[in-house]
Amino acid sequence: MPAASTTLRVLAASVIASLSVTGCQALDDAGQALGRADLVNDLAARMDRALEQTWAADYQLGGGRTASIAQTKKPLRSSYTWPDGKITVTQEAVTTCAVAAARTSCTVLPPVLTAGRPSVAVYGEAGRHGLVTPPAVIHLLTTAALDPEATITSSDTTLAGNHATCVDVSGAGDRFTACVTTEGVLGSFTGTLDGRPEELALTSYTDTVDPRAFQPPPGAGVVDRRSTKQ
Repeated sequence: MPAASTTLRVLAASVIASLSVTGCQALDDAGQALGRADLVNDLAARMDRALEQTWAADYQLGGGRTASIAQTKKPLRSSYTWPDGKITVTQEAVTTCAVAAARTSCTVLPPVLTAGRPSVAVYGEAGRHGLVTPPAVIHLLTTAALDPEATITSSDTTLAGNHATCVDVSGAGDRFTACVTTEGVLGSFTGTLDGRPEELALTSYTDTVDPRAFQPPPGAGVVDRRSTKQ
């Protein structure tokens, strides 16, 4: 099971536990807290399940840029692609690609020790490049659910033909809106993440994945450092 899966369960459980100990709250406050916990737990569970499945998604980013996510359950592998780079994590290697001066270069490194949990490396690298990831959204929701000044409202929508539940958070901290599809895929996000304005929207989703999604981009220069890395 991916490590991120366990993290999401811990976050959701923490929200419920924290909100359940406020026994001195008024009934209205307790009801509001319970609603927040239920909402966060539902979204966390959806993303949790999705981290263990096979699917691919394309996104539209701000400024007309695009990004994509691909992962398969058997064999276990994940890939994130953004406008100027890509990272792919399999049980054989970790491949990081970057675009500079219209040239793409890729470095292949040995697999991480926890090769059965590729999402950790994928999400970490994607986050460093400013992409919104499911764990980041869950963290924002958890923080909002524990903040009595935050207001969380929900709604339903359709993104790229897929039903999604959306939450709008306002009233304290940074305002953001996030949508999660029934399948547990991040459908959209608009708001501030790590001090940067971010936005993305799902443009396509499929439960089948082209194996080329886990290969270096065509024409890329590839340096394999697995034989020299100790």
